[in-house]
Amino acid sequence: MFKLKVLCKEETEKALKMSDVIHSIEEVYKQKALGDTEVFPLIFHEFTSGVADMDIKSGWLKGSGLFGLKLVSWFGENVNKQLPALIGTVLVFDDKTGVPIGILDGSYITGIRTGAAGALGAKYLARPDSETLLIVGAGHVAVFQVAATLTLFPNIEEVMVYDPMDYRSAESFVKRIRATLDQNFHMQVKETTKFTAVKDIKNATENCDIIITVTPARAPIIMAEWVKAGTHFSCIGADMSGKEEIDPEIFRGARIFVDDINQCINIGEIEIPIKKNMITKEDIAGEIGEIIVGRVKGREYDEQITVFDATGTALLDLMTAKLAFDEAEKLNLGTSVNL
Repeated sequence: MFKLKVLCKEETEKALKMSDVIHSIEEVYKQKALGDTEVFPLIFHEFTSGVADMDIKSGWLKGSGLFGLKLVSWFGENVNKQLPALIGTVLVFDDKTGVPIGILDGSYITGIRTGAAGALGAKYLARPDSETLLIVGAGHVAVFQVAATLTLFPNIEEVMVYDPMDYRSAESFVKRIRATLDQNFHMQVKETTKFTAVKDIKNATENCDIIITVTPARAPIIMAEWVKAGTHFSCIGADMSGKEEIDPEIFRGARIFVDDINQCINIGEIEIPIKKNMITKEDIAGEIGEIIVGRVKGREYDEQITVFDATGTALLDLMTAKLAFDEAEKLNLGTSVNL
């Protein structure tokens, strides 16, 4: 009855360009600030505690005429079955008719939209003359953070990578990152840009302009006394109650922005400093979309420390998925099926 477009992971990768995704995520934040979006309640279920669970994030992009969901499942024992433990699926619908537009793999969508979000935090809050980038965490999402940030800050002189679990992961990451950016993102990074694996997180923090954290940490990795004036943080890893990547003291006096106020208060990087009464909800300067639409000023002066707390919503996945479908149509990618 309905024609449904299906994209596999490889087709999604071909369809999406980082610069286009950044623009799409910027549009999501703008629509949210203008009241043209709605985030629906999260659904979470554990099939077996600590072994298998799933969550459903959903929402409505009124300004783009679509709604939908992302279902992510985690089955820890899949590694013994030669299957990925984490599996994501995105489903998009037309908001005028309820007709399904398409379905696609959610893993690449999640990675690239998260990278775009972290970089946009830097675009609107970091000093424009920033030259050093520190990525804390060397996992799957870190690659997208580097790609997105270098897209917006091509004059970055050094990218430092710190892995709190294993220095060798950071070493491996920097050895392959230039080739990865070239092959996967078609990015020609200038030859003078250095990629460095770091062991001393204190020294790296003291010499960095932009810091993006992408870890599952539940205790601070970066302490307040290490942070130099003018540093910007995009905190990406805290997306569940109890997660914490940076010292709560960093928030005192910092200019704080979030992607979704209520969600960040409950599960973001600001959850713990608020619970400890180190800051209050009133200390949040606003949502990042409010900077984009010109309602609120971002950074106020060069020496100010700024923080963007990004927990992520289904809105980002839906807009990125729509972009993938549109580009796939131009490239004749994907499979149309009758539903």
